[in-house]
Amino acid sequence: MALPKSVLLIISGSVASYKSLELIRLMRAAGMVVTAILTKGGAQFISPLAVSSLTGTKTYTDLFSLTDETEMGHIQLSRVADVVLVAPASANMLAKMVAGMCDDLATTALLATNKRVIIAPAMNHMMWSHAVTQRNVAQLMEDGVQLIAPTQGDMACGETGVGRMAEPAAIMDFLARHPGLVPGSPSTSAKLQGIPAQGRDDGLSLKGRRAIVTSGPTIESIDPVRYLGNRSSGKQGHAIAQALADAGAEVTLLCAQVNVPDPHGVKIVRIHDAESMLAAAIAALPADIFVGAAAVADWRPSIASPQKIKKQNALDILTLEFLPTVDVLASMAQNVQRAALVVGFAAETDNVLDHARAKRLRKGCDWMVANEVGATLAFGMDENAVTLITDSGEENWPLASKQEIAEKLVGKIAEHFSNLSS
Repeated sequence: MALPKSVLLIISGSVASYKSLELIRLMRAAGMVVTAILTKGGAQFISPLAVSSLTGTKTYTDLFSLTDETEMGHIQLSRVADVVLVAPASANMLAKMVAGMCDDLATTALLATNKRVIIAPAMNHMMWSHAVTQRNVAQLMEDGVQLIAPTQGDMACGETGVGRMAEPAAIMDFLARHPGLVPGSPSTSAKLQGIPAQGRDDGLSLKGRRAIVTSGPTIESIDPVRYLGNRSSGKQGHAIAQALADAGAEVTLLCAQVNVPDPHGVKIVRIHDAESMLAAAIAALPADIFVGAAAVADWRPSIASPQKIKKQNALDILTLEFLPTVDVLASMAQNVQRAALVVGFAAETDNVLDHARAKRLRKGCDWMVANEVGATLAFGMDENAVTLITDSGEENWPLASKQEIAEKLVGKIAEHFSNLSS
């Protein structure tokens, strides 16, 4: 996917503002035109001069500039770029965006724009997980704003948790992989939120239940143009999300860019790597159901190069060091706000059931769905054959369409909750 040609970058007040300088450098190196608005809070961390030296253009700061506003500068700024990117987006900025405030140049431009808006939040982990912030993010996504989820790690305050702004290389990857919205049209998630779930007619409804589903592959950046990934298509995870929505559940689907249609009646959260998937999953809590159908990459490069790694000659050998990624499934199964039912997937090439049984116990899942994968099995195919492993036993489901597998699994989930309430 091609990068946008021009970006209006809004830098709000966060210590993560320093990352915006590296982000500007990467965007300029990719041939993008960058115009920046630096808020009063952002200017406490970096200077307009530092920003302008990298963008090569004027850095805008003042809503009431006599020179800029003679031409209605806030309107022009909001319209000329292909994308409006808020990075970092502070908790205060998110709250202002939701309220529709326009008390400075940044918020006025955001309210006046007819272009795609993307936010990359950055804040203390307690601020990020606070119910108010989560409501604000959910509302912005429903309004059509796209989210680049924060990641987990050490923070400037000395604490550790989810709230770090995504790395510049990951933001570049997001820009390249996520198609822009048509100006004037609602986002996928906004449109889908307006389609009511029909619910089941067999008495096994999930109405009132909240579900989180992960789907497709995650990708771990090697450099701005290369990544480590896998062959998952997202067909099974998307089918499960659709079946849950059809059963009446309120569904949040976490996925990277895949070549399958978005399910109806589902809130979509786009992620890229394992860290952003985990952050988005935690942000979607509390939930009754978690289905980890995504094929999460197990490894990531220890260092993601900010520049394309060049091959100087045909004999060059590239050596990369890999570190384990965060364990999304185990983290969700062992979270203090754990969903009442956690369902994992085990895609194996050999000793499928033995590996899946051990994985269920090791991760702390309630159920595990085991399937064999290979060159012509499961990944990318329209059909699947699985074994459902639970405390009460195992069920072998023969080869069927992924939609049928999804409906059967959701039927079991609905039956499980029906039994709990009876």
